[in-house]
Amino acid sequence: MQNGRNILILNGGFSSLKFAVCESAHSGSWTLRGQFERIGTSDTLFILTEGPAESRRDCGSMRHGAATGFLLDWLEKRLGLASIAAVGHRVVHGGLKYQAPEEIDDAMLGELRRLRQFAPEHLPTELDIISACRERLGGVLQVACFDTAFHWNMPAIARVLPIPRRFNAEGVVRYGFHGISYTHILQSLRGDVPEQAQKGRLIFAHLGNGASLAAIRDGRSIDTTMGFTPAAGIPMSTRSGDLDPGIFLYLLTNSGVDAAGFDRMMNHQAGLLGVSETSGDLRDLLNREESDDRAAEAAALFCYSVKKQIGAYAAALGGLDVLVFTGGVGQHSSVIRQRICDNLGFLGIELDPALNASAATVISAAGAGVEVRVIAADEEAVIANAVKAILTRKESSR
Repeated sequence: MQNGRNILILNGGFSSLKFAVCESAHSGSWTLRGQFERIGTSDTLFILTEGPAESRRDCGSMRHGAATGFLLDWLEKRLGLASIAAVGHRVVHGGLKYQAPEEIDDAMLGELRRLRQFAPEHLPTELDIISACRERLGGVLQVACFDTAFHWNMPAIARVLPIPRRFNAEGVVRYGFHGISYTHILQSLRGDVPEQAQKGRLIFAHLGNGASLAAIRDGRSIDTTMGFTPAAGIPMSTRSGDLDPGIFLYLLTNSGVDAAGFDRMMNHQAGLLGVSETSGDLRDLLNREESDDRAAEAAALFCYSVKKQIGAYAAALGGLDVLVFTGGVGQHSSVIRQRICDNLGFLGIELDPALNASAATVISAAGAGVEVRVIAADEEAVIANAVKAILTRKESSR
């Protein structure tokens, strides 16, 4: 490969690290894609996807920084690190300051370190990934794309939290997350149904291990379920979602749970895992629901919570034109989509069973008042386009 021809995309999750490589002149054409799974355990996996082929390699025990180092070693042999012109990072939290993708510099890193307490499950690992890249790639351009940026212009009424106002100045507000995924959905709709994307009343449902919904009007986020942290909103795989704050006082007083234990419980032991007591994976729960009432109840709670939120956002939007499912569950589970949409005919939502089962792009019934779509998540494409734009801007200014 020629020097400086490639963009490397890194998308770190709590226990995963997705990566992709594309040529800088063709940011939507992937040379390589893959991911590390089960980071932080003794059986971390390195998975490489090249076209239809997939290979897997057991890497033993790794954290995010070590996984990044492993990937860069592998890329050195495969492509040569000199072929990398820029690196794009998904960064979960931009706080009050960062509203758009920006080049990473020392000042930004200082601000992200300060923000670690806002997203302790994500930002420390993302900083480890960035540090590993800076150490190995020297002066190569690195760009941060913020999950919170999509929701920056939410109306003030949707951002304010009902706590003493003095905390607003400290940044204790509703931020919202999954913004890079929602950006991809909106861009896809602009290509397929531009008028709806520009002027329509839209609900996006990003359903995966982490799950949220967003209400979009006139191409702008007006509300979203996640809040100050990604733990808010609907119940997720291992996160509780919205919770009565009195529960913390009860557990503190009666069960000996301290703040750290409560945080660990609400992020890693609650949600669908907590209700089912067996798994936070909806695939497992659906497989067990006929023989396990707890699994059935967890799956039902998830669908019920999403259904309620769709109704709430339809009210906030003053109606609904398009509902979009994305994320691992939203894209791949026709059963979950059907259960969520059942009995929402009063909103104009009605699925075509055959289209839903085939995961067509449009799965709503002919003549339904609301168009229901399935769009595959592709955060890496959004990040690649942002990096390409900054690269182009820097080159043109030389």
